[in-house]
Amino acid sequence: MRLLPMILAGAVVAGLAASPACAGKPEFGSWGVDLSAMDTSVAPGNNFFKYVNGTWLKHAVIPADRTSTGVWLDIAIRTEHELGTIVTELRAKPYGELTPDDRKLRDLYAAFMNVKALDAAGLKPAEPDLARFAHLASPDAIAAAMAQLAAQTYNPFFGGGDSVAPFALSIEPDEKNPSRYALYVSQSGLGMPNRDYYLSKNPAITKTRRAYRAWLVKMMTLAGLKNPKARAARVYALEAAIAKVSRPAAARRNVLKNYNPMTVSQLEEFAPGFPWKLWLAASGVTPQGPHGQRIVIATDKSALPAIAKIFAHTPASTWADYLTVHYLHAFAEELPQTIERLNFDFYGKALLGEKSQLKRATRAVHLLDQQMGFALGRLYVARYFPPEAKAKAEQLVANLRRAYELDIPTLTWMSAKTKAKALQKLKLLVPHIGYPDKWVNYGPLEINRTTLLADIQRAGEFRWRRRTAHLDAPVDRSEWFMTPPTLNAYYDPMLNEIVFPAAILQPPFFDPNADDAVNYGAIGAVIGHEMSHGYDDQGSRFDAQGVLHNWWTKADRAAFDARTKALTDQYDTYEPVPGIHINGKLTLGENIADLAGLTIAYKAYHLSLHGKPAPVLNGFTGDQRFFLAYGQVWRTKTTADALRRQLLSDPHSPGEFRVIGTTRNLDPWYKAFDVKPGSKYYLPPDKRVHLW
Repeated sequence: MRLLPMILAGAVVAGLAASPACAGKPEFGSWGVDLSAMDTSVAPGNNFFKYVNGTWLKHAVIPADRTSTGVWLDIAIRTEHELGTIVTELRAKPYGELTPDDRKLRDLYAAFMNVKALDAAGLKPAEPDLARFAHLASPDAIAAAMAQLAAQTYNPFFGGGDSVAPFALSIEPDEKNPSRYALYVSQSGLGMPNRDYYLSKNPAITKTRRAYRAWLVKMMTLAGLKNPKARAARVYALEAAIAKVSRPAAARRNVLKNYNPMTVSQLEEFAPGFPWKLWLAASGVTPQGPHGQRIVIATDKSALPAIAKIFAHTPASTWADYLTVHYLHAFAEELPQTIERLNFDFYGKALLGEKSQLKRATRAVHLLDQQMGFALGRLYVARYFPPEAKAKAEQLVANLRRAYELDIPTLTWMSAKTKAKALQKLKLLVPHIGYPDKWVNYGPLEINRTTLLADIQRAGEFRWRRRTAHLDAPVDRSEWFMTPPTLNAYYDPMLNEIVFPAAILQPPFFDPNADDAVNYGAIGAVIGHEMSHGYDDQGSRFDAQGVLHNWWTKADRAAFDARTKALTDQYDTYEPVPGIHINGKLTLGENIADLAGLTIAYKAYHLSLHGKPAPVLNGFTGDQRFFLAYGQVWRTKTTADALRRQLLSDPHSPGEFRVIGTTRNLDPWYKAFDVKPGSKYYLPPDKRVHLW
């Protein structure tokens, strides 16, 4: 679900041939696939991922400052270099010639890179906040401090910020009325990725848990707190209690169970023990709206009352220590290197298996993207994503849309009534390519090259104020939740839109000089993936206008659920690391999208051939090249620790099983590689999951 840069072309009818201006050599080989990466001693049916990437896997080395290597990292590094070039040019220009946003980017970069000043200042910039935490004495004061810290770390473009409080507040379109915004309250507050890190008996997770407890002690020691061992034990016990009552990650995907609207007064009755009205007011949200009491949508109905009870029964001193360590973690890179390095010791080394930090200059570029990503992104697309690239990407989306239009009427398991509504939803799907039509105005944001910590806090508050300003206004359908330099993509069910930032649209996901089969197997599968999220197990519960309600017949939903249950069962059997299987329920939406995306991309590729046979290149047929390209874009090698984290908390399956789990359900893959019964991943025809 992501991708591309300079030039896309063609159509379902015309193919994806490169324009003369782009003619040249593909990134890989003579037609777009790195044949030297293959291991043809592995039978495709025994492990298609290793067949495509096996030789590369044997020799690939994960950089010490990364958690993985592969195609995604290659593109990420390329993008980092491109952004670094932009920053270098900003620093070289006379200051007076820069725009106001460019000056802020340059000053923020300078502030972050001035390590000498950060070390000299020590914790002095944080002292007012730390002193305030130390003197918290009442539930109201604690809730207000949590609200302020949540605002200072707020970032909807990068996961919403750190977990700095037991509850998270967000402002999103109302799922039952997506023309207006609503308040959503959900569980939060864990220092480790999710509840499993506190509860699992897996030996590797137990080791991580010990490292976290030791980290808490060390962080409190650096903060100058007395009796750090006892205080760290109390904070850990608090988080473990929150983890115990939190819902599992897979359960939190259920959009029907997550929609529990109530007034603020009803929320107080439903989850007593937490000062909800004061917390909202401290967050900049008045409990009273223009039409009376505001409606709050509780997304974790079982967890919220239990966590509110924990809040009420936890001493203020423990909450003060909790806020202190979460604050230091959230702002570690804006504080002296002693804090930054200690933070990396757990969150980089122990949790993810990284051996060393990224160079500070690289982290500085990431910081600019995180804090002022649309100002940086504007410069990025001007230099690396010309208008013709956007136009060609939009045409490719149209190609995949056409393939869906032709496919949906042919489905044997869906009734005509539901098909008509599915086609209407496809017709109203809105694609956004490269960059937004309306850029963020950073005019109100103050950046000072001598106050890095305050800069970052102001940036978070700036984003949160922009969000709260939305609350009583019509939904802004032009808003993006990823910056243009982001290597990712997404589907928004309430807006029925797909978004492809510029950074994702580059080789090898899309290569204008590559073979058509390669582009359809790579970028085509990705575009199809995002489109199909409108029809996955959760996205399918929103209609063409983005309203959460059932638009399927009972029989159609039952047929769909039976197929997706079979897919869940398949993925449950995969064990990427000893003792931890893929969670088929947690990853179901992404697995559906992978399967549907590749299926539709294959059909779009064949539409582009107009019934003519594809040429054979290097002994590979068009179908073979299509599947090889898909296997190649998920080429990855990951540290065991990072892989464990992904399995426990990420809705995406690891790359190897995104390839294996998808291809083994497609009939054309069996024919393309002559996969027969007896192969490890062979599925009998009646066991293959066919959705589209």
